[in-house]
Amino acid sequence: MTPVDAALVRRKLATMMETLTALEPLSHLSLAEYRARLYERKAAERLLQETIEAAVDVNAHLVAELGRAVPDDYYSGFLRLGELGVLPTALAQDLAPAAGPRNHLVHEYDAIDDGRVLEAIGRALDLFPRYIRAIETHLARAG
Repeated sequence: MTPVDAALVRRKLATMMETLTALEPLSHLSLAEYRARLYERKAAERLLQETIEAAVDVNAHLVAELGRAVPDDYYSGFLRLGELGVLPTALAQDLAPAAGPRNHLVHEYDAIDDGRVLEAIGRALDLFPRYIRAIETHLARAG
């Protein structure tokens, strides 16, 4: 991987770390507190969306860098990185459903289930730091 490509991927990973850090305090809110805080709720939705979109961008970039066809859907991008050994298979399978909340936040913003967003935040805080570490490990191996 060229230094420019690695820098692009690391910039996306930095965005993810920033959004995850911002999401962390929101994960401690009860559903009632979350619903009562419009600005935090809207910020959480956007931060979660940015986290997932950054990962989707990284997935597509790395799959292409490895000379493979980029999947047509976001779900498969995670799975493809698992198949290629960039992500542990179990982690790729756990992350793939993240495409669902991203699509819901982008396209069905008028019918968002606040409870599902809070659950997605908790999953993101668990899974995406592991994703970032796996991608960094891949970048280090790739030189």
